[in-house]
Amino acid sequence: MADEVLSQSEVESLLSAMESHSAKAATTAPPVGGPTMVAGTRPPLRPREKVTPYDFKRPERVGKEQMRALQSLHEGFGRNFGAALSALLRSIVEVKLTSVDQLTYGEFVFSLENPTCFNLLRAEPLEGNLILDINPSILYPIIDRLLGGGKDAGPISRRPLTEIELRLVGRITGLFLHELKHAWEGVLPLKLSVDRVESNPQLVQIVPPNEVVVLISFELALGDLRGMINLCIPFNAIERVSSRIAANSWVTYGKTSSTPETRAALGKRLDAAQVELIVTLANTKITTADLIGLRVGDIVTTDKDIHQPLDVAVQGASKFHATAGAFKGSKAIRLESPPLAQPTSPAAKG
Repeated sequence: MADEVLSQSEVESLLSAMESHSAKAATTAPPVGGPTMVAGTRPPLRPREKVTPYDFKRPERVGKEQMRALQSLHEGFGRNFGAALSALLRSIVEVKLTSVDQLTYGEFVFSLENPTCFNLLRAEPLEGNLILDINPSILYPIIDRLLGGGKDAGPISRRPLTEIELRLVGRITGLFLHELKHAWEGVLPLKLSVDRVESNPQLVQIVPPNEVVVLISFELALGDLRGMINLCIPFNAIERVSSRIAANSWVTYGKTSSTPETRAALGKRLDAAQVELIVTLANTKITTADLIGLRVGDIVTTDKDIHQPLDVAVQGASKFHATAGAFKGSKAIRLESPPLAQPTSPAAKG
């Protein structure tokens, strides 16, 4: 019986012989009613169709154009939010867009930690609610920094937020919504607000579990600490404005030339900008011993003549010469020269 069992090499040789025999028969025997094959020619190869599997549990309802537009939209948002958060914490915070995916709401909810900071957002005129989830691994270090903590963070707490911590989180979500509103201005003006904050995401049901959502994930880095912030947008919220999102992808990368209207609008905004004006009366040097011994009423002499003009600097650059005086009971200066030309560097001269 052992001699009747074929080895693996014998099985493979038989299969290859059968395939070559069937291929030879197909080339030599023309089909009934079909064209006669000329000897020495090969039949045309049929292109192989690419079969893509489709999972009915995770239908893709958001088009590729919309997904690319959302990605480019929130990449700029991440940079602006990181700058605003760094100014709030007085520490460098890096915010990087990691992914823009579509999945079901049930998959999103069960992938989150419990407890977490689960914010339900209202974004008028969009329908329903959006969700902002802040991971506790980065949220508690940020709260610790807001309360005056140092760089060394303690162990991450696994508990719901207290009332004081919720107030502090409101400052973070306020920055997030402010920058998100600016990011969406080119698509749709949104009125964003926080409806409520939950700790258990599995108890919040804003859409059916099998409803498609767009998940936009950001990674926050505060020193050596890292954590995720997730923005969940249900498909039914952006279904009516999906055409605007697709069109915005082309505007994002387009460059338009300036017009008289745009230049006038830009000039109007710059006219209201405040600049720093500093008038230097005189410069002198004294010893440290004299500086320590200064008292009220002492007189410090300078080498500057009273008739010499004063130097007027705008944003740290010398612009005018002026004389000191008074106007309507207030100290004032009178400009005595037109704007001074800025010195040219030797490299620019050459």
